[in-house]
Amino acid sequence: MKPFLIDSHAHLDNQQFAGDRSEVIQRARDNGISAIVSIGCDLDSSRSNAELATRHDDIYAAVGIHPHDASQLDDSAIEELRRLTLGNGKVVAIGEIGLDYFRDHSPRDVQQKAFRRQIALARELAKPIVVHDREAHADVLTTLVEEKAADIGGVLHCFSGDLDMAREVIDLGFYISFPGTITYPKNEAIRQIIETLPIESLLVETDCPYLSPQPFRGKRNEPAHVRVTAEALADIKGLTLADVARITSLNCRKLFGIGEVDLESKIAYQIRKSLYLNITNRCTNACRFCAKFKDFTVKGHQLALPHEPTQTEVIAAIGDPSRYEEVVFCGYGEPLLRLDLVKEVAGWLKKQGVKVRINTDGQANLVHGRNILPELSGLVDSLSVSLNAADAETYQKWCQSDFGEAGYAAVKEFLLLARGVIPEVVASAVSLPGLDIAACRKVADELGVEFREREYNEVG
Repeated sequence: MKPFLIDSHAHLDNQQFAGDRSEVIQRARDNGISAIVSIGCDLDSSRSNAELATRHDDIYAAVGIHPHDASQLDDSAIEELRRLTLGNGKVVAIGEIGLDYFRDHSPRDVQQKAFRRQIALARELAKPIVVHDREAHADVLTTLVEEKAADIGGVLHCFSGDLDMAREVIDLGFYISFPGTITYPKNEAIRQIIETLPIESLLVETDCPYLSPQPFRGKRNEPAHVRVTAEALADIKGLTLADVARITSLNCRKLFGIGEVDLESKIAYQIRKSLYLNITNRCTNACRFCAKFKDFTVKGHQLALPHEPTQTEVIAAIGDPSRYEEVVFCGYGEPLLRLDLVKEVAGWLKKQGVKVRINTDGQANLVHGRNILPELSGLVDSLSVSLNAADAETYQKWCQSDFGEAGYAAVKEFLLLARGVIPEVVASAVSLPGLDIAACRKVADELGVEFREREYNEVG
């Protein structure tokens, strides 16, 4: 079964689809495209997309005036966009709006006025915005900030800015969307930007009938081809297509409020070819960078536990462990707080011939008042310990251990003791702003363990 994807930006009203629009929509469904957001560019296309959305359960619409047609935006046009939005529950955003300083089909002051008025309309209607930005990066960012667009959120579609801009946009709470251009051989710069960004802030799109991905270049683009873009994104991020489909679809559903968001709590959840076990939400740290203080979603999985699962529940959630390269005790809490359950389940896994890894904050010996590492001998193949600093003061600043600065000394001792018990021991550090990664690596070297730098916002 093909993973379900959402095309977050299409133009199904375009005349290139006039002769076979129904077939195009059906091909999308046949290729696992669960929803399409079809975007208006002027009043006529906004009306057409709103009407199209009413006829198809899996199609949604955005209405707005593109910067090319900014002179069209007068009081009556604003009223028409308001009417289309209020009169149709399938209209989920205001767009495509923004600035285009490449074509300059409309005077820049007219574009800017239209952009601001439509952001104001979106705020009035509590709808996100779909932003077009071509060679107008600074003015787009300034306008989003000055018009308080962060209150409603939105997406910069077909992103063409640099990494600094991407981070500013994400800090505003916006998503960034990429079309098939990321598959073009010469577009290495944009692939490097994508590699750095958290996938929790990304969407995929076609912008069809334009911007066909590499296998279809020179031909009309269509929603079914968003799968090619998603495959490229998976390759860039080191994820599976199923991961990308799950995450970007959830992002899209959150942004546009479309469909049902899966809120079922996960005990076992797959990322790449590993299975992760979420056995507690408790932790001995309150890390300032931990995403669970915003929400409990990790790579598209909901990890807020209604209760701490029993051994029977965990094993049932695992199913057949031979399907995975490894099983990892991780989740959204410190797994070694539940040491007895870890030992029981790890013992069961080892009998199945499965590799077992534990991701831990390394303070279990403080928690349990003894060296617990010998109890993991023969049960655990790999131990990943969050070092996250080169000194106790920095560690406490970022990780806020229940044990104060004593927590950092315990982490280092845990790593040192683990070397003689666990076959593979890794110290990790998140690339936090201002953190001296080289110094963290040096601490790991002195302790005689491997070191791994983890990207900020990376989980898993």
